[in-house]
Amino acid sequence: MNKNEILTLFDYNYWATHRLLDVAATANPEHFVAKLEGLSYKSLRGALVHVLAAEVIWRLGCQEGISPGKLMVEADIPSLDVLVSRWTAEEKSMRAYLDTLEEGDLNQEIKYKNTRDVAFETPLWQILLHLVNHGTQYRAEAAVALTAYGHSPGDLDLLGYLREKTA
Repeated sequence: MNKNEILTLFDYNYWATHRLLDVAATANPEHFVAKLEGLSYKSLRGALVHVLAAEVIWRLGCQEGISPGKLMVEADIPSLDVLVSRWTAEEKSMRAYLDTLEEGDLNQEIKYKNTRDVAFETPLWQILLHLVNHGTQYRAEAAVALTAYGHSPGDLDLLGYLREKTA
C-alpha cells in the first residue's frame, strides 16, 4: 500500500461520509436519535458517532501516540449539526496528518492500547486501511437506517466514487 492509495481511500471515505450526512440532513430530526432494531449502535446517530469516534481515536493513536481510554458516545453528540461540525474538524485534522506522511512511514509499527487497555503493535498502513473499512461497515448501518426512514443515500461503493471522480 502506498501513500497515493491511502489518500484515495480516505477521499472515498469522506465522499461516502458526506453523502450520508447530506441525506441525514434531509430526514426528520427525530430519526437521528430514534432507536432502530438491528443496528449495532441502535440508532442513526449511534452508527455515525461510532464512525467518527473511531476516526478520532485512531488518528490520535497514530499521529500523537495517544491511546484514549474510551470512545466518544452518542451523548457527546446531541444533534446532527454538532456531528457535522465535529466531523468537519476531524476530517481537516486527519487530512493534515495524512499529508505529513512519507512512503516509509506507512510501514512503521504503531504501538497502542485498545479501550480495554490491551497493548498492540500494527503497521500504520494496516491501521489506515482498517479505519476506512470500519467506516464502510458502520456507514452501511447508517444507510440502512436512512433507507428505513425513506431517505436512502444511494450507492456508496468505492467504484461508484471512482467513476464519479473520473466522469
